[in-house]
Amino acid sequence: MPAGSQQSRVQDILNVTSGNFLEQYDFFLFGLYAKFIGETFFHSDSAYAALIKTFLIFAVSFFMRPIGALVLGPYVDSVGRRKGLMITLSIMAFGSLIIAFTPGYQTLGIAASLLILIGRLAQGFSAGVELGGVSVYLSEIADEHNKGFMTSWQSASQQVAVVFAAFLGYMISVIFTVQQVSDWAWRIPFIVGCLIIPAIFYLRGNLKETDAFNQRKEHPSMKQILMTLLSHWKIVLAGMFMVATTTTMFYFITVYTPTYGREVLHLSNKESLIATLVVGISNFILLPIGGLLADKLGRKIMLLSMSILILVSAFPLLNWLTQNISLTHMLEVLCGFSMMYSFYNGALVVTLTEIMPSSVKTAGFSIAYSLATSLFGGLTPVISTFIIEHTGSQSTPAFWLMTAATLSLISICYVFFLSKQKHSVMI
Repeated sequence: MPAGSQQSRVQDILNVTSGNFLEQYDFFLFGLYAKFIGETFFHSDSAYAALIKTFLIFAVSFFMRPIGALVLGPYVDSVGRRKGLMITLSIMAFGSLIIAFTPGYQTLGIAASLLILIGRLAQGFSAGVELGGVSVYLSEIADEHNKGFMTSWQSASQQVAVVFAAFLGYMISVIFTVQQVSDWAWRIPFIVGCLIIPAIFYLRGNLKETDAFNQRKEHPSMKQILMTLLSHWKIVLAGMFMVATTTTMFYFITVYTPTYGREVLHLSNKESLIATLVVGISNFILLPIGGLLADKLGRKIMLLSMSILILVSAFPLLNWLTQNISLTHMLEVLCGFSMMYSFYNGALVVTLTEIMPSSVKTAGFSIAYSLATSLFGGLTPVISTFIIEHTGSQSTPAFWLMTAATLSLISICYVFFLSKQKHSVMI
């Protein structure tokens, strides 16, 4: 590839993933400051109840993702990747502003809770097609031999957001007291995110439409796209269960980690943030490697081996950690999970872009991904909090991870049996 072309490809990746950064940044911050958000916006008699309410709001917003995928996915497939991704960024920015500047419960009462819910629902709606739009864009500008590597930057860009947010969180914990963070300093990272929004609009505004979309002779209407999706419901459903593992693992090792370390393992807030920071860096390094391995070894072997590894190792690892609690041990377990997640996801994203029919690629991907995130990933913090509280066992979230891995394993077998008949996926 010529140097100029390579430079242009890097710029395209930066432009398209910039909005992905904002989406994950705000989602991660909401999980990172769940305790303080609960205390600020939700009236409650106990810390557990406030935390559960916050995580429920976190989870409910994920149920807007399938709606966003159904509404915005066909729109992107109809009008183009660039226009569609500008719309998702605008809605996402609206939600960010609400969360950053809404006064607390003591000032607005129940209206504060409702405004936070509206902000989260808006972000969930836009996120429903953000991942799909970015992934499809990257796959369409990639060459045949490096689609796994190229699409891996969709997830890698999220890790930059995790690292940046965790670093800001760590600095805030160093500069301010716990009481100051609880009262107002938790808003600082959200405000920083709002200040970044204009730069992201500039980057995404320079996005070019893909040749694959421009070269289509016909662009189906939204009604035709929805009918095509309906006729391919089996592959969309299978895709959803394949995503279950990656979204559950991701939200456990990133969004839930600060709470798990602080509230469950009783590590300090700084130690929990250090663990999250290390996980983000690990994911960022390993995700492109996972994409490369998917290109070199094939999608099937990576997906099967990693889902099986998660299934057999999740409980032993978490059980060992809870019996030997320390920051070092937590880092060892989380880095192991990071490797499994990254190698699985590196093969998953490109597989989803390949198994969906070309005319509904964004919509099919987005619906499968958003449904899985709603039913599995988004519920991970609240389910983990609930089962630990009611079983008294700190290692029980492993069973949630194992459930997702089992469903994914079954779906992988189904998808690759189907692909063997149609020769649509590299095996």
